[in-house]
Amino acid sequence: MLLSQLPEDLLYYILSYLDYRSLSRLSQVCRSLYRFVNRDAVWKKIAKDLLNTGITREGKDIYPLIRLKDRVKIAQNWYNGICRRIIPLRWKTKLLPWLQLDGDTLFLSQAADIKVYHIHKDSGRLQRSPYEVYSGHKGDVCRFVVTDSLLISGGSDGKIVVHSRRSDVPVEFSGHNQEVNCVDAKDGLIISGSRDRTARIWNLTSTAPRGTIPMHDRVWSVAINPTLSSFVTGTACCENFSPLRIWDAERSICLCALGSEFRRGAGVLDIRFESPFQLFTCGYDTFIRLWDLRLCPRKCAMEWEEPHDSALYCIQTDGNHMIASGSSYYGVVRLWDKRRTECLQFFQLSSDPVSSPVYCLRFNSSHLYAALATAVHSLDFRQNGTQIR
Repeated sequence: MLLSQLPEDLLYYILSYLDYRSLSRLSQVCRSLYRFVNRDAVWKKIAKDLLNTGITREGKDIYPLIRLKDRVKIAQNWYNGICRRIIPLRWKTKLLPWLQLDGDTLFLSQAADIKVYHIHKDSGRLQRSPYEVYSGHKGDVCRFVVTDSLLISGGSDGKIVVHSRRSDVPVEFSGHNQEVNCVDAKDGLIISGSRDRTARIWNLTSTAPRGTIPMHDRVWSVAINPTLSSFVTGTACCENFSPLRIWDAERSICLCALGSEFRRGAGVLDIRFESPFQLFTCGYDTFIRLWDLRLCPRKCAMEWEEPHDSALYCIQTDGNHMIASGSSYYGVVRLWDKRRTECLQFFQLSSDPVSSPVYCLRFNSSHLYAALATAVHSLDFRQNGTQIR
């Protein structure tokens, strides 16, 4: 009996023992095997073990429209740092920009506006001019978040502005008396943090805050738990309080503090929930930390140290094995494999003697976009570095 004549379930079982190189060679034997080997089910086990293939730890596929075989090929380039660098956007005035990616759309804050750019599918480049601009702040936009129907931003004017992505009429929320450093939103729940040392809880049904929490310290970052039952705040750590605290979203009470040995000034600049029980943090103390809320809150589950003692402004994960971080000097982006403590790859985006932090970074299956003071940089990992046919 020929290999291609075996029952499909048995053939799947046999192919599960092959690596990506062997699968690629097998697909060249005949047309029937080529069609079978190209199925996503054949590549799923391999894809779950690699970086940024879109398969999360729970097995969810983030990019179902892209063949897994193609994503496995690109994953080798992420691991080996093989990419093409371009600068799709530049501007003259130094800013503190923020980014969000939504499919083939990139949102970029520049001063008081948020501009929306289409990403060309084939090249990954941005169109030259924005096709939409969201305004409403009287000062610079500090942070913003994009949902399916809304764009919610916090600004240096102390306001939160809610834009519908389907209409032109923004709604202004007032409550903070100093700049809004951070904001997060999920399913009608909005959390904001400010220089005025408060965190505020909002609903879309009212322009006044539903709750106000005194923080006794400047709030740099917030993140809502996917269950919507709680949220986390990261503060500047200039007072005698833990910079990381978890709050009940309904009762506005502190549930617990994370960590026990933070240096003074070790503010938390970015927080990312990966599941209802796991979150990542980074900040001025140069560490990326993974916290597991099912374990003791006084100690993180894992940590990764920035090797050049630079503050970490932003992080993003692929939901599985990869972390990308942005540093405070010379636009350094690092890629980390969570299964290793050392940095996997790094890219210096700023040229000497110009130095800029990476204020924000976002990535999809093939591109990483990083916002620096005067430009958006793009890393394209769709290069011919791996022999998969």
